[in-house]
Amino acid sequence: FICQQPRYNVIFQYFYIYPAFIFGLITYLFILLCNLTIIITICLNRNLHKPMYILLLNLPINDAMGATSLFPQLMYSIWSQDRSISYPACLLQGFFVHLNGGASYLILTAMAYDRYIAICCPLRYGAIMTTNNLVKIITGMWLFNLTLIIVVFSLLIPYRICQTHMTDLVCYKTALMKLLCDGTEVNNIFGLSCIIFYHGLSLSVVTFTYIHILITCVTNKQSDAKIKALQTCGTHLVVFLLLEFNTLFPLLSHRSEFVPAFLRRVFSISNFIFPPLVNPLVYGFKTKEIRQKIYTCFKSKIRSI
Repeated sequence: FICQQPRYNVIFQYFYIYPAFIFGLITYLFILLCNLTIIITICLNRNLHKPMYILLLNLPINDAMGATSLFPQLMYSIWSQDRSISYPACLLQGFFVHLNGGASYLILTAMAYDRYIAICCPLRYGAIMTTNNLVKIITGMWLFNLTLIIVVFSLLIPYRICQTHMTDLVCYKTALMKLLCDGTEVNNIFGLSCIIFYHGLSLSVVTFTYIHILITCVTNKQSDAKIKALQTCGTHLVVFLLLEFNTLFPLLSHRSEFVPAFLRRVFSISNFIFPPLVNPLVYGFKTKEIRQKIYTCFKSKIRSI
């Protein structure tokens, strides 16, 4: 069963196809380079094998997975001007797209909890964030997200498909549901429940932790520790708010007739461009320890040449 995605020449005129392809390829390679740099730096340096950086390691892995779920198919479609994609391939892309989105929220939630323990309960940090507990958090986070997304997409399989034209450039669940003849009520209820859960959990944890962190920083008399804590939390807040905006806008636009289709399609792919680009720059290269390790490694490579 073949699905037809929106016409690319509506977005790119014919003489813009090659520049668009080159721009997409460079963007994808730069995303992979930045995220792989953070992954390799954390993995190869034992000084960075701490709970904060191990949790951070999940973010570039997830961002690289999210970008890979979109860019190869998108660039092939732009180059060949072939708008068709098989329904199983669309389901597979949608699965990894939603796996990426759910994991982003859970990773940032776990990182907010880690910063809360480190800043508000520093004397108990070593006893709470042990290696065993860290493994449980990371394993439980990924297994729960994987199970939930499998259930979400398993609910789409039994229903018949009546349409072949998709309204989005990405195989979101909302776009896939518009292809179904029936069964949208059950999928809508379960999908909305998952959205409420992810957003509710993340917002609750981030709000709770930031209120307590802010109170701790205000009452802390050590100015250096206060500034460092606020910088770390400010970075986390920027990444979280960027994720919230890029996720909520496409979801709300699908339920509104006043949002232009072009704008909806642009924002539907923005979540696979901006966070994977911004996260390594903001979270990785802005973190002093990671930046120093990258600089030292780069300097040694230059000297060896």
